[in-house]
Amino acid sequence: MYQLILASASPRRKEILNQVGAEFITIVSHIEEHMTQTNPKELVQKLSYEKATEVAKRVDATNAVILGADTVVVLENKILGKPSSMSEAEQMLEMLSGKVHEVDTGVCILILEQGKIKEEISFVEQTKVEFYPLTKEEILSYIATGESMDKAGAYALQGRSAPYIARIEGDYYNVVGLPIAKIYQELKRHKINLITGEKCK
Repeated sequence: MYQLILASASPRRKEILNQVGAEFITIVSHIEEHMTQTNPKELVQKLSYEKATEVAKRVDATNAVILGADTVVVLENKILGKPSSMSEAEQMLEMLSGKVHEVDTGVCILILEQGKIKEEISFVEQTKVEFYPLTKEEILSYIATGESMDKAGAYALQGRSAPYIARIEGDYYNVVGLPIAKIYQELKRHKINLITGEKCK
């Protein structure tokens, strides 16, 4: 039996795990999310690894699965993180308007047995998202909801930005913040049931 631990404070990631019925606890990582990498995939891989390994040092459970994740929005090789102000959120949405961008989520899964890391699984999942052209009024109206401020790229696919999304290509849940199907399959490959934490055949 493994204790599933989410190394993230993200309410969206918690919601996804709750939605599939996973039994888990949350231990928030204490790392600073500095965007020192210019390569999006390398950045999210690095941050997800740092989150998972930092939490692993503080885990009491003998057998555990620690899940670290980090998500960025990428437009024409430019990384769009969380906006620091409403004006920055406006700039981001103006950039995304009428264009296709990518959402990269880096995932690091650490499997602990007898209190030691036995396996490390790392991958990056990418989803493409296309926005309809946005008017100035639509952008300002959306920003006024406050939804932009803690989201990479200044929007939430599962929230009030839904009317502006033309299409997505790939995993919807990856854009929300956690590619749950890929995580499930990776753990299944290592004979662990994500939902129950039990060993499987």
